[in-house]
Amino acid sequence: MRRLLLSSLSAIALLAACGPAEDLTTVPAATYDEATTAQLTSNPLLVEWTGKHGGQPAFDKMDLAQLKPAMEAGMAAHLAEIDAIANNPAKASFENTIVAMERAGEALDRAMTYYGIWSSNLSTPEFRSTQAEMAPKLSEYQSKITQNGALFARVKALHDDQANLKLTPHQARLLKLVYDRFQLNGAELTGEKRDRYAAINKELAELHTRFSNNLLADEEGWVTYLTPAQVGGLPASYVASAKATAADLGKPGMFAVTNTRSSMDPFLTYSTERKLREQVWRNYYSRGDNGDEHDNNAVIAQILKLRHERVGLLGYKTYADWQLQDNMAPDPAAATALMEAVWRPAVVRAKEEIADMQALAATEGVKITIEPWDYRFYAEKVRKAKYDLDGEQLKPYLQLDKLREAMFFVAGELFGFNFAAVPAGAIPVFHPDVGVWEVTDKASGKHLGYWYLDPYARQGKRSGAWASSYRSHSTFDGPVTTLSSNNSNFVKPAPGEPLLISFDDAETFFHEFGHALHGLSSTVEYTGLNGGVRDYTEFHSQLLERWLLTDQVVDKYFRHYQTGEPMPKELIDKINKAATFNQGFQTVEFLGSAIMDMRYHTVDPANLDPRTFEKEELAKLGMPKEIPMRHRSPQFGHVFSSEGYAAGYYGYLWAEVLTADAAEAFVEAPGGLYDKELAQKMVANLFTVRNAVDPGEAYRAFRGRDATPDALLRDRGFPVPTAPGGQQ
Repeated sequence: MRRLLLSSLSAIALLAACGPAEDLTTVPAATYDEATTAQLTSNPLLVEWTGKHGGQPAFDKMDLAQLKPAMEAGMAAHLAEIDAIANNPAKASFENTIVAMERAGEALDRAMTYYGIWSSNLSTPEFRSTQAEMAPKLSEYQSKITQNGALFARVKALHDDQANLKLTPHQARLLKLVYDRFQLNGAELTGEKRDRYAAINKELAELHTRFSNNLLADEEGWVTYLTPAQVGGLPASYVASAKATAADLGKPGMFAVTNTRSSMDPFLTYSTERKLREQVWRNYYSRGDNGDEHDNNAVIAQILKLRHERVGLLGYKTYADWQLQDNMAPDPAAATALMEAVWRPAVVRAKEEIADMQALAATEGVKITIEPWDYRFYAEKVRKAKYDLDGEQLKPYLQLDKLREAMFFVAGELFGFNFAAVPAGAIPVFHPDVGVWEVTDKASGKHLGYWYLDPYARQGKRSGAWASSYRSHSTFDGPVTTLSSNNSNFVKPAPGEPLLISFDDAETFFHEFGHALHGLSSTVEYTGLNGGVRDYTEFHSQLLERWLLTDQVVDKYFRHYQTGEPMPKELIDKINKAATFNQGFQTVEFLGSAIMDMRYHTVDPANLDPRTFEKEELAKLGMPKEIPMRHRSPQFGHVFSSEGYAAGYYGYLWAEVLTADAAEAFVEAPGGLYDKELAQKMVANLFTVRNAVDPGEAYRAFRGRDATPDALLRDRGFPVPTAPGGQQ
């Protein structure tokens, strides 16, 4: 069960029911009770998907009333399948243990696909009630697998006998991943320690869910309504969308600024109403920190205590030491050293940016001291003054539909992929706004998978942008193709209006598509070799951003939405000249969060008050008062709504080091970013292998050496040390 066990078994997928095989590899059939059997055959959230190419989720049959029984039956079925594997009287073999685990749990995996949609895209109070009830049950179910002594004994026997197993490199990698994750999740604990470990996981599951729901409540519950006299400076497209949103929320004639980044960011950039900017800023950066029923500070404190206690049971000094066991960064010190190396020049640059803003305000006769709610507003003014570049000048050339076509073009040139729109209604979707495309190989026409796009913000949809996988590639039981999804939160335009987005949003769109391409390009044999380590997985998506400003994309797809004319060369030149503009803000904003994440997870959290700890640690760090963390602690869903990025948010920076270094390889290549030979080498070594190859080995196979931070510093316009940057 890859998605469900991501936090406890990382990329280990445990999919599909066991089938017949030769005597040595046969697994006794699992037996299910009558209630489970009935659910498996009738519940629409559990039954096999129908349709071409292995079927697709029945999103048109989603019924929340069916979710709880589906998950309970799915867990029961998977545990029965696991017991059959664990108690098999035959000697452990790779086939009857590791491959059998890959086949187990298919029904629950289907149910969890729908669970993920409700959680991220269609959340409701009713779902959150079910989610709160199911979180501890899911944790208990996970513990029953990771603490199954007989199952781990079989895995350990194989791990200890690898020299005699004659495994392929991919099989050896899968066995290593399975064994390591079991060990890291308490498989060897016994007695009271084992019981306490499971109890902690159950408590954490409840707390992660509470944190997430508190955050969503503050995003949904806080809206700033404007009158027609208060929209000064705002772009016409934003005003139209804000008016439509207000009408949808029962405030016709007004304009709504919702408490999400996609609404907040442009408001702070363009609004001439300084008091309203402050109000919107405070609403956004106080999410989960208002001393009410949705306050997350006590939740964070308890999460940190439980994480610390749990890894102590395994003999680790801190949570970060445990979490970084399977990352490219060998330990917290290495991750911290990289962050600190970039932090120092970033703060210097940020202070220069603030001085520029203060000077500009003075020339305008505005007697203010730059505050956090002024930063974006005056940064935009400085950009106009320094580079004659106005973000609103770019938007008419950045249509979402055209950018989607541009992504398809890049995927075709680099990966040899073709994307063809699936007619509406041919494949079920969970919302009318969702589109589906079939992905094929351009040369052979071979089907590779389907790509779903859910572009717009809505009530119940979590903020931000992300990629999801509904099904991962494998070949061990015949070809299984990928179902990949990208999700954004663009403010839906007024009827009949085009969706014009900012350049930053265009970069994010390409970024998330990189995650989708990583999944769609997979050629691995086993499902459990998909995914990857945290500080490497962002590399592929960051790398794809580099193709956004290539001539081939700009000339063909950066077209004015009214005239069809290409973006003028002088605008492109301005973008390139301003490439390092505002890097102080962006880097400090990110690193403030990343460093705080690491500090939270490298201290003893006893008696820790998150609000005080955040304030004191940022002061020690020298965080400029004008810049908040990108994710303040009570809003840091990456870290506190699950364990996916906990002690791992630094991974974005680690991946950016790889990205900048890899991009320089393309600059050096004869064909530049579209060099065919280097693109093939990139796809073969960095994308198709997923987690079947150690990330360090994979990168060296592509680049011929390890990456150094120097390329990143050059990329951001920061000074590069005269001494060698040091290898990762």
